[in-house]
Amino acid sequence: MNSSSQTNSLKDILQNKIDDLEKQVLSRVNSLEEGKLSPRNESEERGKIESTLTSLHQRISDLEKGQKDNRPPDRFQLTFPLRTNYMYAKVKKSLPEMYAFSICMWIKSSASPGMGTPFSYAVPGQANELVLIEWGNNPMEILINDKVAKLPFAINDGKWHHICVTWTTRDGVWEAYQDGTQTGNGENLAPYHPIKPQGVLVLGQEQDTLGGGFDATQAFVGELAHFNVWDRKLSPGEVYGLATCSSKALAGNVIAWAEANIDIYGGATKWTFEACRQLN
Repeated sequence: MNSSSQTNSLKDILQNKIDDLEKQVLSRVNSLEEGKLSPRNESEERGKIESTLTSLHQRISDLEKGQKDNRPPDRFQLTFPLRTNYMYAKVKKSLPEMYAFSICMWIKSSASPGMGTPFSYAVPGQANELVLIEWGNNPMEILINDKVAKLPFAINDGKWHHICVTWTTRDGVWEAYQDGTQTGNGENLAPYHPIKPQGVLVLGQEQDTLGGGFDATQAFVGELAHFNVWDRKLSPGEVYGLATCSSKALAGNVIAWAEANIDIYGGATKWTFEACRQLN
């Protein structure tokens, strides 16, 4: 227990240092926009800070590695601290052809304007096969084959929220849930268009090309956990069970949240995460 406490204390110190450095990055960017710094000096300063950030993230990852063996494989979150075009996570397997889906996750962000792209799924010939994005001052949207529905979420408050979106190709019927309660629904969203297989599923970035073409302005900034995908429409009761951490809550039958299923790139980090504690 003593060793665990020391580890957690060191993690807190490192995280505070990261927060301070991120504020410095934002300060440098604002100064550049106001014309106080030359682009050359700004590039050098930002390079130094991001190098230090990467080093600190690595040290935290090493600390996490020591605890990883003692936690279940789904008890982790991904953290995307900066709006970049290089921090992301990739799900190792593709989606199959789907005539219905439910996608649920825990999410936390206070980024402005817009929290960015929690996930994007691109297939050959269609970069926007399935995308969840909040860009600029627009509301959060879900795109299916480039068709768009605006989602009535109010989650950009720096607190953990559980969200789900369900959809079926029959009449393009969709439903949106926030914290276990349905907040909206609609139809005619890409009706009779099955989700195509053999694509690339990315967390934290919007793809303009298959597996790439990231734009920092559309990057997700915040924390994300328990990203699960089903090939059917979950019932309201099942969604409520997920949002309230019911012991009967199901894992996705298409994509289940597990460390072994995800590769991380560019300095995005893993932290231990216990969803039920966020409800207290």
